[in-house]
Amino acid sequence: MPSTRDDCVGEVTGALPAAVLWDMDGTLVDTEPYWMAAEHALVEAHGGVWTDEHAHQLVGNDLLVSAEYLRAHSPIDLTPLDIVRELLASVVASVKEHVPWRPGARELLESLAARSVPCALVTMSWESLATAVVSKLPRGSFAAVVTGDVVLHGKPHPEPYLMAARLLGVDIGACVAIEDSPPGVASAVAAGIPTIAVPHHVAVPETIGAVRISTLAGLTPPDLLRLFDQATAGPQT
Repeated sequence: MPSTRDDCVGEVTGALPAAVLWDMDGTLVDTEPYWMAAEHALVEAHGGVWTDEHAHQLVGNDLLVSAEYLRAHSPIDLTPLDIVRELLASVVASVKEHVPWRPGARELLESLAARSVPCALVTMSWESLATAVVSKLPRGSFAAVVTGDVVLHGKPHPEPYLMAARLLGVDIGACVAIEDSPPGVASAVAAGIPTIAVPHHVAVPETIGAVRISTLAGLTPPDLLRLFDQATAGPQT
């Protein structure tokens, strides 16, 4: 299983985590291209030019933070809330046509359900998009859903993950988070959750409290804890 090992912390013990807390965009589903296309279309409709470099700056952010960035780097004069609504409408429409699952994500989610490991979705997307994605999964796949429109502070603040653990009623240090972006990893680590980073559209730097792997494909529920055992052990001599 390809991986790079970073220094990890956490109190994960036993064969399985108490719960798995999932990011959505870029981790469970590859919706980042949908977001980027929506950003390009919106900026161009207002007479501006949007670059991939700009788009990558928004990956993993709170949507209102991204909206402020769009206002600052384009001629768009809509309110941040209206920008979010425009982008969401486009992405939700795309997801309803096709859900681009990330490799291994659905399989791991189904395996966790089969082992009775509760899962929560922790996303900075808002409820409309989370619902569009979750509706394509078996009922009960997520025992809790935390979206960007129900928290006061979005990622990289720890609030979204703290809320998810509270809703599940689990010890946060016994959970595992799965993320793909620097803001998401920072949020989960700041909450005290051992975190698996699966970088996709943007690089994730080495982070104390996180371990990086290249894909979820082939990963089983017990593998989630083994990754941290390996990281703690370090290179063998």
